[in-house]
Parts: sequence; C-alpha cells; structure tokens
Amino acid sequence: MVNDLRLATGAGLLDCKKALTEANGNVDEATTILRKKGAASAAKKADRVAKEGVIHSYIHVGGKVGVLIEVNCETDFVARNDAFKAFVNDLCLQIAAANPLYVSRDQVPEADVAKEREIAAAQVAGKPPAAVQKIVEGKLEKFYSTVCLVDQPFVKLPEKSVKEMLTEQIAKIGENIQVRRFVRYQLGA
Repeated sequence: MVNDLRLATGAGLLDCKKALTEANGNVDEATTILRKKGAASAAKKADRVAKEGVIHSYIHVGGKVGVLIEVNCETDFVARNDAFKAFVNDLCLQIAAANPLYVSRDQVPEADVAKEREIAAAQVAGKPPAAVQKIVEGKLEKFYSTVCLVDQPFVKLPEKSVKEMLTEQIAKIGENIQVRRFVRYQLGA
C-alpha cells in the first residue's frame, strides 16, 4: 500500500507510511493528508528567491499557435531536471489551449475587474442585494478562471487547477517555482 501511494502521489516513502498510519490504512484519506502537507511545504517555500529556471518555447501542431514562457526555480540543478522541464512544457500546452492573458490575479488591471463586476451586477439587477453580491463574486471567479493561468483547470487533469499542479511540483521538487511571464502567439490574431 505504501508503494502504491508513493507512485500515485510522488511523495517520499516515509511520508507515505506516516500518512497511511495516520489515516488508518485509508488510501484516499492518506492522499488528502499528503496533499495538505505538500501545500503547507509549498507555502513555506513561496518567499524563497527563484532566479534560476528556463525559458521554453512551444509551437503547437500545425504551426498556428506558439508559446514562449519563463519559469523560475531556485537552482540550475532543478532547471535541468527532466520533471521540471516536463512541467514547463505542460504549462506551455495549457497556455496554447486555454489562452490565458495573465499569470495570476494580481496582474489583472483593476479597470478590467471593475468592468466585469459592473457587467455582472447589471445582469442580475432586480434580485435581492445579498444574492446579487454572491452572484457577482461567482461571476468574477469565472472571469479569473478564464484570464488567469493559475486559476484555470489544468488541461491534462481538469479536476485540478494549474495552481494546485504548481503546488504539487513545488512539494515534489522541493524548491520554489514561479511562472514569471509568458507570451502566446496565434497566427492571424
């Protein structure tokens, strides 16, 4: 069971054993425990400086869409790691497929957010104020998941967001990883 959990999560052998013990042999609960631990470990690493990394290019089949991305990590050793390179390539696939405009919410201009908030409020005019607020916030979440890379469902695993996949990579690799910037080119756009 420990080995199966290790293969499924990429966590260390001892961590898997401890999680299974804590979960009384329940694999699903052990997986949740490991994911929480990975998120906590990623949060600790978030403020560490990431100045190494790669600039990766991707041209989609047919040559009509191309992506150029910069992803940073803490050491050049990790930047040369095949797992890191594969993750960066997956990010390029995500950008090519989903066409995000920004890396994260803090890069979205406040004017765009205000405009979306205004449109959403106009769409639900006449409803009770408490309901309007909840509906507007829900529509803003949908807006962010359209325009922000880290808020989008991951193209290879739609049940997880790009942010969750990034957190898993940080936990697995053991270094801070940051998507610094990207550009998506599309023929004729």
